[in-house]
Amino acid sequence: MITEIGHFALILAALVGVAQMVMPLVGAHRGWRGWMAMADPAATVQFLLVAASFAALTYAFVVSDFSLKLVVANSHSDKPMLYKVTGVWGNHEGSMLLWLLILVLFGACASWFGGNLPDSLRARVLGVQAAVSVAFYAFILFTSNPFERLDFPPFDGRDLNPLLQDPGLAFHPPFLYLGYVGLSMSFSFAIAALLEGRVDAAWGRWVRPWTLAAWLFLTVGIALGSWWAYYELGWGGFWFWDPVENASFMPWLLAAALLHSAIVVEKRESLKAWTILLAILAFGFSLLGTFIVRSGVLTSVHAFANDPERGMFILMILAVFTGGGLLLFALRASAMEAKGVFGSVSRETALVANNVLLAVSSFVVFVGTIWPLVIELASTNARWTFGSTQFANPFYTVGLFDRPEQVSVGPPFFDAAFTPFFVALSLILPIGAVLAWKRGSLAKAVKPMVPVAILAIALGALAFAMQTGRSALGPIGVVLGAWVVGGAMMDLWLRTGRGDIRGRLGRLRRLPRADWGKATAHAGMGITVFAVAALLAWEDEDIRVANVGDRWDVGVHEIELAGVRDVRGPNFIGQGADIIVYRNGREVGHIFPEKRFYPVAQMPTTEAGIRNGVVRDVYVTLGDPQEGGGWAVRTYIKPFANWIWGGSILMAIGGVISLTDRRLRVAVGAAKPKPKTPAVPAE
Repeated sequence: MITEIGHFALILAALVGVAQMVMPLVGAHRGWRGWMAMADPAATVQFLLVAASFAALTYAFVVSDFSLKLVVANSHSDKPMLYKVTGVWGNHEGSMLLWLLILVLFGACASWFGGNLPDSLRARVLGVQAAVSVAFYAFILFTSNPFERLDFPPFDGRDLNPLLQDPGLAFHPPFLYLGYVGLSMSFSFAIAALLEGRVDAAWGRWVRPWTLAAWLFLTVGIALGSWWAYYELGWGGFWFWDPVENASFMPWLLAAALLHSAIVVEKRESLKAWTILLAILAFGFSLLGTFIVRSGVLTSVHAFANDPERGMFILMILAVFTGGGLLLFALRASAMEAKGVFGSVSRETALVANNVLLAVSSFVVFVGTIWPLVIELASTNARWTFGSTQFANPFYTVGLFDRPEQVSVGPPFFDAAFTPFFVALSLILPIGAVLAWKRGSLAKAVKPMVPVAILAIALGALAFAMQTGRSALGPIGVVLGAWVVGGAMMDLWLRTGRGDIRGRLGRLRRLPRADWGKATAHAGMGITVFAVAALLAWEDEDIRVANVGDRWDVGVHEIELAGVRDVRGPNFIGQGADIIVYRNGREVGHIFPEKRFYPVAQMPTTEAGIRNGVVRDVYVTLGDPQEGGGWAVRTYIKPFANWIWGGSILMAIGGVISLTDRRLRVAVGAAKPKPKTPAVPAE
């Protein structure tokens, strides 16, 4: 009964969404206030109905209602309660319902907290947001219904993918979806501005909090996914340039560019067209990520579904909203004339450079991700099939390919192609942050940064002197990290003006929260850049077959396999090792890697044993038993690994601090529209 109510609530929400899509947009176009006012209650009703639907699905998972096809495929009665709940979004259908819930939540928040917006703009924003939600209602109800029943329910379910039965994956998708879907608000604001034909400083102030929130959630979601991959997959890495990882990274880069570009619109009323374009592309790339994850066109350990028909539906949504947005942008671009002018040396120029580097780096990741698909599509099939229709492959027709091509784009390409852009971004960031608006002086900006540069170079030289026989990547990472962090701190200090230290410290405490948030986020980026370079440059690795009692050296540590025992959990069995870690002959701790097997899912997993430290992690995985005796054991010493996620958390904290700034919360620049002066009738 409860699941039927959930299904009915979802259908009813779709009907409300259609009304919210049509009436406010028509009302805004015609100037009918009653129709425009309908958007606010409709947004709230949509959220309540979808929340009820999601609660009904969650209930079905919690009570193990195996009459639902989705529960059978992704749950089991012996599964821990945490993973019964997270199983709701640990699959395609449930995750899309979560996506929809977050989508209508953002729309409701725009209604609840958008009191400062002009009535016509708010109506258009909520109408466009509803249009996006209607597309996903159709996708869920027609292709991915989570409430589908079984005629003959089984006694028990087939369990959730064991790789997803992890605390990191319990929270990773919700945060990632909050970021993905949050960009729909930037998109809605952009389309609403195009429909109104007006982009001004107030619009830049309105769109910034939504973009900042989306970027913040994306940062947390990507960091959680990286952390999960680090300790759960057993490969010893934190980032693999996997297609699904790239699918979340591309909109993150564009959201960062959009966030900085909106500042220029707000402060100087420049870069209007570029900011609108970034808003459209950022949401378009979030839809592209959804297509990659759910269409099966690219192979990934993170993929939710392998269904070309669903992929085509998402591709249609991508084409309609991104293509439609770009078409509207082309038609209305002339209405977005920039008012502010600025010199070649100014903060505006630095932000333009920031935008170009972020956008080009996102494009590089996009090319590397999609290129294997393009080559495969062009070369491996003489005919293309779309639904029930076949077309001749034009590449075969012109003789461009006469044999199948196989191309693999992996980490070497991404490392070589992406890294220079991020290095350049790190170099210009501290200088650009202290340049004056409109017309600045490079000499004045560089002068206070000289001590920071000297410190960064000195630390890099010290790192180079301490390492032996290793690449220059580590020292370069030290220089860049110290330069970005020191530059962020110097930026804060320069904002206190002149005077004695006591007075400047007092002014430092009274600086706007947005300034503190910016410095915190930039410092977090510097820490992450340093940690990534340090880990890649100074990591130690050892792979061997070890017997119980063996001891071996890895870096400055000694590792001993003290024993192997059988382990049993609520829904798995396996073996666990007791690893003793020594340093300088003294025992410093035990770690317990495991090799698990989930009988219901018939799937093994590797649980790494990690001894976390401030400056290094000792990371051990247990492999299979060997025919001649002993166990395969892989050991890593990973320097500054935790600093990667520490820097990411610091970036997210910077976003939270900025969001608490009163100027962003209440949009001070959002003035109510002036009343029109009544026309004087002609005599």
